[in-house]
Amino acid sequence: MSSARPLGLWAAMVLVAGNMIGSGLFLLPASMGAVGSISLISWAIASGGAMALALVFASLGLMEPEADGAVAYVSRGLHPALGHLGWFAYWLNCWVGTAGVALAVTGYLTFFLPGLKGQVPSLITTLCAIWLFVGANLLGPRLVARIGGATLILGLLPIVIATGIGIWAFDADIFAASWNVSGKPAGQVITTAIVPAFWAFLGLESANICAAVIDNPRRNLPLAAVGGVAIAAGVYMTTSAVLMGLMSAHDLAASSAPFADALRRSAGGLAAGLVAFCALAKSAGTLGGWILVTAETQRSGAAAGFLPRFLSSQGLPVRDLIFAGFLMSIATIGTVSPTLGGQFTILINVSVILAMILYLLCSLALLRRSGEIEGTGAQSRARLAALAGGGFSLWVIVTMDPGLRLPTLVTGVASLGLWLLSRRRSVP
Repeated sequence: MSSARPLGLWAAMVLVAGNMIGSGLFLLPASMGAVGSISLISWAIASGGAMALALVFASLGLMEPEADGAVAYVSRGLHPALGHLGWFAYWLNCWVGTAGVALAVTGYLTFFLPGLKGQVPSLITTLCAIWLFVGANLLGPRLVARIGGATLILGLLPIVIATGIGIWAFDADIFAASWNVSGKPAGQVITTAIVPAFWAFLGLESANICAAVIDNPRRNLPLAAVGGVAIAAGVYMTTSAVLMGLMSAHDLAASSAPFADALRRSAGGLAAGLVAFCALAKSAGTLGGWILVTAETQRSGAAAGFLPRFLSSQGLPVRDLIFAGFLMSIATIGTVSPTLGGQFTILINVSVILAMILYLLCSLALLRRSGEIEGTGAQSRARLAALAGGGFSLWVIVTMDPGLRLPTLVTGVASLGLWLLSRRRSVP
């Protein structure tokens, strides 16, 4: 145990939940507004899948707490080529998803500067946000860590305020009228909404990182993983239901700052301004942190031979940060849409599918290595989690938006090509 004061079960649950509840929550109601309040069913299904995957990573973490991330699990459990695919998909997910976080910054900035709502001003603002925090990272990770820490508590205030006031002002007629606004069959609508809903659970794999500092990890780690997901799911579903009882689905879909816009109607401009400021601060702090994570993922890939070394640098990852900023800018420009909510939906859909590739591979790795776990009962639970998590991941991939199939195929082909190239370079 690396800590003299290990975390108990409740503290570990809160830690896991806090790693998931991030800036995406502040724009997700806009994405769900295009679906309607029926999306709460999608939230429930996504929550179940997230719980199964949390158990997958908890089991892998207990088997190899010293392993170098999910790539190592896949490489050892399946094949190095599939380990490269897992890393490549996660790397793409990082810079595509981080562009979505930058959109959240722009969305809440438009609350104070409405002139930024146009397509071109929003694009310029998002690009400026990306490069501003690339610059902050170039000054050093300590600055980014301080920004993230300072905005952590602020990020919780909008959720608490919106939920409290929203429950009091909830209008059941608005909620019912927005049940299924698309007019499509319920099953199709629910399935489509699962991908954006699962965006809010990305990061659930951080549960296995807690193994070394959790008291009695063999008992508490799986409980903390599932409990943390349950806490996050409760927050997501409650806030989504509340907002859909304050604003029509049409208005939510058109909003660039749904929490603030909903509260402006029920509690006035002062409360809405406070929420918008807190959401803006939290989104900015998250953006800085994810830019660093993206650069570090790229640096580790270059060190492993997955990428050309000239794209990376030793010490402070200057080249990694600049290249990451360049890729995020491409993702932002390439997904420009008439509304921020529409662009955000495109980015998070791509990001979730990429993450699902890694989650599926990790589930298969656990299934193959489950025989190494001591105890028949523990083996059975691990296999059940692997089947449930892998089945959910595969189902999401198979039922994805047809427009996402080509990017997924390109990801697989590009990963195989890069892996073969890296092997060729490593041969003397």
